[in-house]
Amino acid sequence: MMDRVRAFTVLGIETSCDETAAAVVRGSAPGPGEILSNIVLSQIEAHQPYGGVVPEIAARAHVEALDAIVEEALAKAGIGLTDLDAVAATAGPGLIGGVMVGLTTAKALSLAADKPLIAINHLEAHALTARLTNGAEFPFLLLLISGGHCQLLAVEGVGRFHLYGTTIDDAVGEAFDKTAKLLGLPYPGGPNVEGLARRGNPHRFALPRPMLGRDGADFSLSGLKTAVRQIVRSENWDDDARADLAASFQAAVLDILIDRSAAAMARFRAEFPGADTFVVAGGVAANTAIRNALTGLCAREGFETKIPPPRLCTDNAAMVAWAGVEHGQLGLFDALTVAPRARWPLQDAPVGGSQFSGASERGVG
Repeated sequence: MMDRVRAFTVLGIETSCDETAAAVVRGSAPGPGEILSNIVLSQIEAHQPYGGVVPEIAARAHVEALDAIVEEALAKAGIGLTDLDAVAATAGPGLIGGVMVGLTTAKALSLAADKPLIAINHLEAHALTARLTNGAEFPFLLLLISGGHCQLLAVEGVGRFHLYGTTIDDAVGEAFDKTAKLLGLPYPGGPNVEGLARRGNPHRFALPRPMLGRDGADFSLSGLKTAVRQIVRSENWDDDARADLAASFQAAVLDILIDRSAAAMARFRAEFPGADTFVVAGGVAANTAIRNALTGLCAREGFETKIPPPRLCTDNAAMVAWAGVEHGQLGLFDALTVAPRARWPLQDAPVGGSQFSGASERGVG
């Protein structure tokens, strides 16, 4: 276990999709940390008429709301900008317009308050949340499941990720959202599919489980989505049939996640003898059926499950602030010239040439 350094207090900003969020977190690695405030403003109502997130609407909403959200986060935490050790913001991946709003705001606050800036990979923020909430020690095996990502990785340290498997087509969250549209469910699709599945028969429809039993830990969800579409076109639908298809779809997803995770566990155990922590992160990790199924898998395989509470699985700024704590305590700060990124693979989590250690170009330490 690494020696603890002094606690850092970091303001985090998250604007990568359709939540405008700011939070203040205090702590030191490996955690747990203290969430002093965590303000999240959802844009669900603005995007519901379109059945999904409209990037231009999201970016404009971030511009209109972010200043007040930051003020509220600082006020609730009972601190001012001068009390911070750093300002952290999601710099990607995400909808580039929204990412630009949050990162630009963080740069302005960093410059005005003479505090270091930390540019955070949104996916790494999800990955490190279990350290904020549970003090998860490195190394651990990570299942990252969200609207745009589905990956299994060994996490050896901050910025040190080893990819075991990824989706070759759709992500889990994307499959949930597309299934919701096929079933005529409103946005956001994932939670509505989960809710409908609770009263359905998961055995009524025989759906495929792509990649089950294959070597490696890759995922494939497009075939499952296509099978759902074909059934929707062929059935005479009533409420019971819709619930049964939602339940059958979710059951197929559970089988896929369990099979692929078990394969990754075998590899992880061989590469990191004695390590036995399995972390689940990302928005889809808020799904209760998935949480329960993966907890059961860990019990059978001898792994310890660490899943953040649902409110910290979906997009929020506390995870960004905590990632800022971890980066800051390692002296990993960023220049004001750091650029937003629409794409940013987790294996490339460090910002590369934009990072610097110790005092910044502005003489901030």
